[in-house]
Amino acid sequence: MSDRIKIGHLFPIKTTPIQLEKADKTHTHQQGKPVSTEFRDLLESKVLKFSHHAETRMEQRGIKLQPDSLTQIMQAVDDAASKGAKDSLIVYRDIAMIVNVPSRTVVTALDGNQMKSNVFTQIDSAIILN
Repeated sequence: MSDRIKIGHLFPIKTTPIQLEKADKTHTHQQGKPVSTEFRDLLESKVLKFSHHAETRMEQRGIKLQPDSLTQIMQAVDDAASKGAKDSLIVYRDIAMIVNVPSRTVVTALDGNQMKSNVFTQIDSAIILN
């Protein structure tokens, strides 16, 4: 027996709509301060995202990434982007990840056991990190 609780009931959040049509490329944040969409776009272009599928696989397989590991992986994604890669296999120690480079999104992740005798398809590049 379980009771469903909606998060919105516990932590009501008030948001204001984001207006992206403004010519000066700014919008108003909740506190009324203008926030540059150029800065937001730059910040998002440096962040590594994980798809729901990748998060699930990482949890199932006990894959945990430390901040220094993420930094190296993000640098690898930057390198792949500079070479025009679209979908890249990134191997870091005993972890393999398929990353959609333009969106900077990890699509799936495998640990050392799943990498053995595995065929990786629909990639256009591979990066092996130490």
